[in-house]
Amino acid sequence: MLKPCRLLLLQVTLRLSYHIVTASLCLGGSDIFAVIRENSPMGQFIANLSVTAEPGSNGFRICVTGKNADWFFLDGRTIRLNSSTSKVLDREVQGSLLIAELTCYEEDVIQSQYRILVQILNENDNEPKFQLETTQPVYINELTSVNSVVFTVKAVDADGDTITYIIDQSSPDSSYFRIDLPNSGSVVLDKPLDYETKTHLQLLIWATEANTLEKFNTSTSLTINIQDGDDQYPHFLPCTPVSADVPVCTSPVYSANITEKHQSLILVFSPGPIRAEDGDRGLDSPLIYSILSGGDQGRFVINNRTGEIRLTRAVNDRRQTPSFRLSIMASQLDDPLKYSVASALIRVLGENRFPLVFNTTTYKGFVTPSSSPATIVSTYGNQVLLMQVMDQDFSDGLNPNVQYSLRPSSGLYHITREGVLIARTDRVHTFDRHILQVIARDEESGEEVSASVDIEVLQRGQAVPRGTFNDQQQFGDVDTQMAGGIAAGFLLVFVAGALFLLLRTIRRKNRREPTDHSSVSLGKPPKEMNRQSGHFHGQQGVYTRRESLIPSSVSTDISIGGVSRNLYPVVSRSEDLTEAVKSSMRATGADGSNVTEEMQQSSAFRDSVQGEDITGQGNDPYRTMLATIYAESSSEEGQ
Repeated sequence: MLKPCRLLLLQVTLRLSYHIVTASLCLGGSDIFAVIRENSPMGQFIANLSVTAEPGSNGFRICVTGKNADWFFLDGRTIRLNSSTSKVLDREVQGSLLIAELTCYEEDVIQSQYRILVQILNENDNEPKFQLETTQPVYINELTSVNSVVFTVKAVDADGDTITYIIDQSSPDSSYFRIDLPNSGSVVLDKPLDYETKTHLQLLIWATEANTLEKFNTSTSLTINIQDGDDQYPHFLPCTPVSADVPVCTSPVYSANITEKHQSLILVFSPGPIRAEDGDRGLDSPLIYSILSGGDQGRFVINNRTGEIRLTRAVNDRRQTPSFRLSIMASQLDDPLKYSVASALIRVLGENRFPLVFNTTTYKGFVTPSSSPATIVSTYGNQVLLMQVMDQDFSDGLNPNVQYSLRPSSGLYHITREGVLIARTDRVHTFDRHILQVIARDEESGEEVSASVDIEVLQRGQAVPRGTFNDQQQFGDVDTQMAGGIAAGFLLVFVAGALFLLLRTIRRKNRREPTDHSSVSLGKPPKEMNRQSGHFHGQQGVYTRRESLIPSSVSTDISIGGVSRNLYPVVSRSEDLTEAVKSSMRATGADGSNVTEEMQQSSAFRDSVQGEDITGQGNDPYRTMLATIYAESSSEEGQ
């Protein structure tokens, strides 16, 4: 019984002695406390081991375990930093402390453990960064009061450095804002906002480290959107600003024309239509239209939503009421105290019965290049080219309300109010040809009519043509006819002279015969016959024949040119005299075929010879001679 107990005691003693020997190999160790800077390189020294035995001897082994064991490795009895280019010790990521354990093994049995605590020192390796939620677009009402905080920006530094904020004065709209407390990031409105002037602002703000040598900084660009406030009054369109610096509109004067016949008519205004808009474009409040004055007891009514004006009854007398002037108000529906007033002039016109008419559809003009900056365009015959329209609604045919214009607008030509075309002759080139459209517009009625003008650029020194080819041919024909008429006149004078000589010869022949043959044939004395002979009396061109019973053989006094002369003896038959005239004309080379036709004209001419005045023929000797012949022929036929 004793022997087994002794054996057990011996085993316990041996085991205890073994542990004492083993433990002695891990003696001398202690907890490790070290400091290292962030971003330290690979293999950076941390601490040396303080255990007695060398690792790896007699089954002795030491290992680094724990939370951050992968940041360390053992190099003999030295602990070093385990980092790389892809594994950088960053205090902002890893934290400020690395914690691990140093474990001592003997035959895979843990003999002792020591703590490893490594503090990571901070380095200024980070720039400030603005928080995203503080750099979003900002919305500010234009009615926001000055000196109020409108928004706040915030930037953070991972290294924990103090940040200050600065507005970049080079940013386009920096004058609108300021920062009173640089460390707060609060932005204050420095001057009033105006939505009608500017709807968006841009601002650049810097965030800078205040307590470091590096002074790392960053910036952000902010967009500030101005919200419209109800601070503007309505205005009528079109808007004409008072000046470039004052965005205030002056109200236009609308005008329209009506006639006495118009009634139940929607008026068309110029400029038009009548329309107003809210001065606060961002709000665009609904407007109400009304007629303040000039409605003439309901003669004119207005649509309070659209501004459309309608004539309800006709004007009785335009002379009593030649025009109407209406005052129109446009006010905001939600704030009637915000309003604007404009005038509308309505003229009562006479009825436009006749259209505007150019005297031709196409005009022809000529210009010659010169150094003169302006020259009046001429037309055929070097006359001023005048383009005017006629309006029969006016007594003189000229409508004073007509305005002329050119389409398309040309920098080479200009037309005056009178319809005279002016050319920039220092800009035209020889042989150029320009075709323009001339528009004549009645500014009162709005009626328009057009014509074209064909302008030809002549050479220097070239004369302006007298007319077109047809015109010149027509003028040539007129000249030929005039020359023919003059020649015919001379021919008639020559024929009259030849006839005079012929009749004088016949008269002399008759004088040789007895003078009482005629009286014997009629049974009357020769003196009585002379008293009863007929005569033509009167001035040149007007002939009057009294009743006569003269015999055919008695000579007749004829008044030609106001002088009574006994020129032509009366032959027994008119056919003989006609034949004599023809023979005389043939002798001179003229055609006498038309003499018979002239003598056999209508009875109206014959009657004029017998008893009526012949006017307008006194200057035509040929017609005078025919009148004489008809008179003598009629006398013979009557006997």
